[in-house]
Order: sequence, then structure tokens, then C-alpha cells
Amino acid sequence: MLKDIATPIRTKAILEKYGFSFKKSLGQNFLIEPNVLSRIVDHANVTDKTGVIEIGPGIGALTEQLARRAKKVVAFEIDQRLLPILNETLAPYPNVTIIHQDVLEANLKEAIQEHFHDCEEIMVVANLPYYVTTPIIMKLLEDQLPLKGIVVMLQKEVADRISAKPSTKEYGSLSIAVQYYTEAKTVMTVPKTVFVPQPNVDSAIIRLLVRDKPGVELKNEAFFFQIVRASFAQRRKTLLNNLVHFLTNGKELKPVIEETLAQVEIDGKRRGESLSIEEFAKLSDALDMVINKA
Repeated sequence: MLKDIATPIRTKAILEKYGFSFKKSLGQNFLIEPNVLSRIVDHANVTDKTGVIEIGPGIGALTEQLARRAKKVVAFEIDQRLLPILNETLAPYPNVTIIHQDVLEANLKEAIQEHFHDCEEIMVVANLPYYVTTPIIMKLLEDQLPLKGIVVMLQKEVADRISAKPSTKEYGSLSIAVQYYTEAKTVMTVPKTVFVPQPNVDSAIIRLLVRDKPGVELKNEAFFFQIVRASFAQRRKTLLNNLVHFLTNGKELKPVIEETLAQVEIDGKRRGESLSIEEFAKLSDALDMVINKA
């Protein structure tokens, strides 16, 4: 049995061998606890029929655990300095492909067609760089990829926001955007002590299972997300005030907005954080009809 990469002793030896220094700008924090990595793979239900996309493999600690169970792993790494390290650490795993590219610039549909044509399901499993967590998750969802789900480690505060319910301080436009596409659940928390270097915050694993169809039916998806963002623009303001500020654009639309709110039975004195995704859908469809009508 090969020794795990993700132990303090082996990680230190690998880093010293290659003279690797961490770049704060890339959000590099490597896991040094194999049990945590194994549980991440468990939560993703990876099997020998699964194709896995990994983002930011680092020195290959999670990649190794995935490769032992998955049919194929394709990992996107932005830091060129890590490529020779990954070539060595992952040499025993022929089912791993490393792509040197920023995942935010990658054509993931093409990558999936090229690498996962013989896989029954596709998962994204990763320890995400914290500074680009939200853009990466939204790219994965908005690109409408044929994913079964996404299981990622991220900052606990962001995980709390993603899985938040209405009328909580964590609930916001990110919660609604992710829950529109997926069923979101925080499945475990991870202390900062299992990373090198240690981050300043605790982490969490979140599991996003992609819905067969979006959480609500919409007449105008782009307008729905505009209304959601507007409703949270200033959290202390009422829903009515935020919408008036966002929608007026020099026109006197306040009476129209008030009338529409009354029509869909939503009190304009409420704050955006109190509305469910279903209420936002009802409101945006009604406003779309009166404001964006031909």
C-alpha cells in the first residue's frame, strides 16, 4: 500500500525536496490529514464509475484519494511550480490527468467530452482556493455541465451562506443562486489545524446535488437574479425601498412596484432576507410582466 501524501511528514518532505513556498495570492493551504480527505470522497459517493473534476490539486493529496476510487480524475492546476511535484506524487495513478489551466478560463464542456465519455456520472470534488470559491461554484452551475454534484471544501462562513435558509443573517443572493440549481447541505466542518499553512478560519465541506430542473420555474431567469441581487443590495432597507432604488432609473415606478407587491401578497416592508426562493420567483415574474413588457 502506498503511503498517503497527506501526512505532515510526507508533505514536509515533498515540499522540501522541491523547495516549494506557498503563495498567499493563490490561497494555497494543503491538507495533512488523510481521514478528512477520505471523508470528503465518501460524501461525494465516488465509485469506479465516477469521473471526477478536481480544482487546485496542490501536491495531490486529495487527488490520490480520488484516484483510488474513481474511474478517472481530471485536475486543473494554475500554479506551474506544482506540475513536476504532481508528476511524481501521482505517478502511481494512471487514471489521473493534470491540466495546467485556470479553471475559470477552461472550457469544461469540452474537457468532459474528451475525458469522461466512458463514465456513468461526473462529480466535482475539490479543496477550493478560498479567494475564488464563489466564482468557481457559479461557473460550474451556470455552464450547465452534466454534473451529478459538487462536493467542495471552502471557508465555513461561505458554506453557511450557501446552505442558509430564509430569515437568517447568512441568507442572501448567493444562497438563492446556488439553491436554484442544487440541493445544498453542509456535511462536515474542518478545523484549521489539519492544514499547512494553517488558514485564519475554519473550513467546511458542502455537498451540492444538481437538480434535474431548477428549484423554481421562471419566465425571465436573468431578471429574477437581478431582482434577488437588488433585494439584498442594502440589507437594512425594506424590500420596497431596495426595488425602487434598483428599478426606477429616472422613471417613477414606485406605485407600480407597490401595486405588484400587493398583487403577489408580499409586504413591501419586509426585508429581502425574509423571502423564500418561491416568493422571489413569484415577484420577479409579476414585475417582469409590468416593467419589461413590450
